Amino acid sequence: MTTLSQIIAITKGVKAQSLRDFTDAHRNTQKAPLLSGISRKYRPKDEEGEQLPPESTRVQLSAEDVLAETAKTLTRLFDLVLTQDTANTVAKADVVVDGQTLLRDVPVTYLLFLEKQLTDLHTFVDKLPVLDPAESWSFSPEIGAYASDPVETVRSRKVMRNHVKAEATKEHPAQVEVYTEDQPAGYWTTVKLSGALPATRVKELRERVEKLQQSVKFAREQANSHEVTDYKAGDAVFGYLFAR
Repeated sequence: MTTLSQIIAITKGVKAQSLRDFTDAHRNTQKAPLLSGISRKYRPKDEEGEQLPPESTRVQLSAEDVLAETAKTLTRLFDLVLTQDTANTVAKADVVVDGQTLLRDVPVTYLLFLEKQLTDLHTFVDKLPVLDPAESWSFSPEIGAYASDPVETVRSRKVMRNHVKAEATKEHPAQVEVYTEDQPAGYWTTVKLSGALPATRVKELRERVEKLQQSVKFAREQANSHEVTDYKAGDAVFGYLFAR
C-alpha cells in the first residue's frame, strides 16, 4: 500500500532530479560539437601520390537519444504529480478539538492552508496588547473599554506669603522676605482607560490557537495516510510529443 505522504516524499526528490536532468539535456543539445562528427577518406590523384589515413570524429550526442532519455526522466515525474494531485482531491480528514469535530471532511490542501494561517494567527495573538498588571481593571460597557480603579490626587496652588525678618526702625525699613506656599485647591479623580486585554484572555486565545494547530497537523497526517492509486500520464504525453 502506498500512501499520499509517501508519494509527497518521493515526488520532492524526483522533481529535483528531473530538473537537473532536464537542465543538463537542454544544455547539451546547445553544444554543437557534441552533435557534430565527420568521416573523410583521402584518395591521391595518381598511384604515385601520397597515401593519407582516413579521418573521423564520432557524434557524441544524438538529439533523438536525448529526447528518449528526457521522456523517460519526465514520465516518472508526470506520473507522480498526477497521482499526488488526484489523491489530494480525495484525501480528507476531520479536524477534531477536545473531542468535538470542528470541521468535517477537510481536503489535505486546505489543511495545509490552515496550518499556514494558524502560524500567522499565533504570532498575531502572541503580540496582543496586555493590560498593565500594576492596575486593577474592570470592563466598562458604557465606555467600551477597560477602566482602572479611580485614584484621587490633590491639585495645589501657589499662595504668596511675607516673612518679616526685621522690624522697621527710624533708620531702616523693615526687612521682609517674600515666598510662595502650596495650598490645596482641589482634587483630581483619575480613571485610566485601556483597549488592551487581560493577560488571562491573551493566554486563553494563545492556548486555543495552539490546540487547533495540533489538531490540524493531526488531521493532515491522517489525510496523508490515504491510500493512493497510481496514475499514468507520462507515456501518453511524451508518446505524442516525441513520436517519430
